[in-house]
Amino acid sequence: MFKIGALALALSIQGASGSATARALANGSNDAHPSLALSDLERALTINNRYRGLVNVPERPFWLTGANAFAYRRTSHGEQQFMRVDAATGLKRAAFDQARLAAGLNEASHKSYQAGDLPFERFELTEDGRRLDFLIEQVRWSCDVASYACTSTKLDVEAPEFQLSHYYTPPAENIPDQRSVSPDGKWIVYIKNYNVFLRSKDGLQDVALSRDGSEGNYYVFSTLNWSPDSRHLAAYRVRPGYKREVPYLDSSTDRLQREHSTLVYPKPGDVLPLPQPVLFEIASQRQVAIDDALFSNPFELSPLRWWADGRGFTFEYNQRGHQLYRLVEVDAATARARSIIDETSKTFVDYQPLVMDQEGTGKIFRYDVDDGKEIIWASERDGHEHLYLFDGRTGALKNQITSGEWVVRGVNHVDPVKRQIWFEASGMNPGEDPYFVHAYRIGFDGEGLTELTPEPANHHVEFSPDGRYYVDIWSRIDLPPRMTLYRAIDNAKLMQVETADTSELVAAGWQPPLSFHAKGRDGKTDIWGVIHLPANFDPKKKYPVVENIYAGPQGSFAPKSFSRRTEPLTQLGFVVVQIDGMGTNNRSRAFHDVAWKNLKDAGFPDRILWHKAAAARYPWYDISNVGIFGWSAGGQSAVGALLFHPEFYKVAVANSGCYDNRIDKIWWNEQWMGWPVGIEYSQSSAIDNAYRLRGKLMIVVGEMDHNVDPSSSLQLADRLIKAGKDFDMVYVPGADHGAPGIYTERKLLDFFVRNILGQTPPDWHAKRTELQKSKSSR
Repeated sequence: MFKIGALALALSIQGASGSATARALANGSNDAHPSLALSDLERALTINNRYRGLVNVPERPFWLTGANAFAYRRTSHGEQQFMRVDAATGLKRAAFDQARLAAGLNEASHKSYQAGDLPFERFELTEDGRRLDFLIEQVRWSCDVASYACTSTKLDVEAPEFQLSHYYTPPAENIPDQRSVSPDGKWIVYIKNYNVFLRSKDGLQDVALSRDGSEGNYYVFSTLNWSPDSRHLAAYRVRPGYKREVPYLDSSTDRLQREHSTLVYPKPGDVLPLPQPVLFEIASQRQVAIDDALFSNPFELSPLRWWADGRGFTFEYNQRGHQLYRLVEVDAATARARSIIDETSKTFVDYQPLVMDQEGTGKIFRYDVDDGKEIIWASERDGHEHLYLFDGRTGALKNQITSGEWVVRGVNHVDPVKRQIWFEASGMNPGEDPYFVHAYRIGFDGEGLTELTPEPANHHVEFSPDGRYYVDIWSRIDLPPRMTLYRAIDNAKLMQVETADTSELVAAGWQPPLSFHAKGRDGKTDIWGVIHLPANFDPKKKYPVVENIYAGPQGSFAPKSFSRRTEPLTQLGFVVVQIDGMGTNNRSRAFHDVAWKNLKDAGFPDRILWHKAAAARYPWYDISNVGIFGWSAGGQSAVGALLFHPEFYKVAVANSGCYDNRIDKIWWNEQWMGWPVGIEYSQSSAIDNAYRLRGKLMIVVGEMDHNVDPSSSLQLADRLIKAGKDFDMVYVPGADHGAPGIYTERKLLDFFVRNILGQTPPDWHAKRTELQKSKSSR
């Protein structure tokens, strides 16, 4: 009974906050802060909707298939427009008739989409130019550009295109009607009785190529892969791993009763599927064994890829524990496996693809030159992400292509004839924000490095499929976007496509954040972040500080490009900051390694020094009662701030956090926390360290969170109760990851107003506000 009563008290949204005003003032809150009215909080919740239509902001362009043209979406006066630009002529026009498309889409979907708010960001144009294809949620739509009649196909979200991964193992299926035809058209292969069968086109021959398949170790049809010369076939045989499922009960349905469902959700330490590549020789109709010594403990194996001349195939071996990533080749004539390139690390190999995405990128890039005679490969082996040229036949390193104390952030285009690479990188220019991305060109031999984007800003370029043109879109947090078209051969500027105008936005009260940097824990490395100033900022006053944290090692998160978005808390008189401490991505290898087996660190030693430096620089920057909030990995860090650094952080809101990395998804957590699961998981666990809690904490969790197992939040609550700790909890029925919606946003505002400003939030029930009339209460 005691536990039930305690939980009921903890779940009471305002429980444990009865004397919040007195406590917040004792913690150093600014008692001179003006009293807030309900209209102030309403403004905070709606400010970004107001700003949305006040500036024309172009988004990233994308090139259209079969045309020397690119398209992009822009927002103008609150409406979204898709534009198309012909690179050769410079003609800019509407990409399609949005009103007719909306009408056709509404007729086919029985929805009410608006022409100025179509529910997709990009589209594909078929090669004949007659149809537009795009995705809405998990449905692929195709619309005729003459009649605007639309049809749809639902995607199978459970089955990836390559049906074999650490999180998805296809079921054992025997469907003879599923067939793969050889390139020369003479043979058909299919799966029967868990084995691979070969049938001649005339049907006279029908033989089993394999006999070792079984219900517990079977061949997967989607992995069948013919050699280009039709002489060999390769495939994966897979032994399934442990199928862990997370149960869900959805209490917020259209029915009276709860609905039960499950989600396949591997967690750290689980037994994984074991794929084994297998080679078949068609002429002799026999299976040839491949020794797995070079890939015996896979976290994952990539799809099989044949060389064009049929001499063999390759795959990439990601060893469990992520300290070895290997490019393996199998010789078709002998079935001998060899390692072409080994990527090793004493901490982790960031095995996700190298892509130009600040908030989520790995370090793996491979480009085969002349059917694998040479291979361009990305690596951090010298301490920074750079490009290397390998001999594909011998595996020998020919030369390092890029080098220096800066990092390659993406490869845009490779010209194997001119032997040139166009790529994006950051950190090359002294005195500039080291996260600013610029575009460059360089030769395979490492000579002729040329900068293409000299403006001190954050750039992104998109190349036409034929490499003749590129579009550069660039901005800064204080500079709205520009979009320019260039010719690649001589970098000649062909057209100024877009220049955003912020005059209306500034007139409405928008102000850009400040960029700020200070030395980190080593006394040498600059830590960069941004400061969002409060509305009606007066430098003669003092303002309380709240940190918006996300410290996931997969990216960096302090904004570098322009955004009209403002932090809602600034409308209530708070300074809000975002910082990239050590352990995050897009800097040096040593900077990144801080996260390894140590997610509780979250860069806090750097963040605290950054805050203190900002307070020393700016008299208005008040760190006497610092708050912090975050969601997902940021939620984990927000709780960690109160557990491991309560001398500095006093108030936290943690939304949808993974509070013990053993409870969360396998890929993200084994990548950073390592495998086998060790004591480090417990050391970083908020659940195991719940007894340390000091300060004011609010936990937010969605009942149907499919990203982070919601039991993580409930286990943290249970452990806090057992430790006798006071906290608030918001449990949102039916909500997914982040528990999005006005209700949770409002609870966050209220919590900081109460526990930092020391004020009682206005009564939301006092009157029916415009916000309540136009928004859901959740």
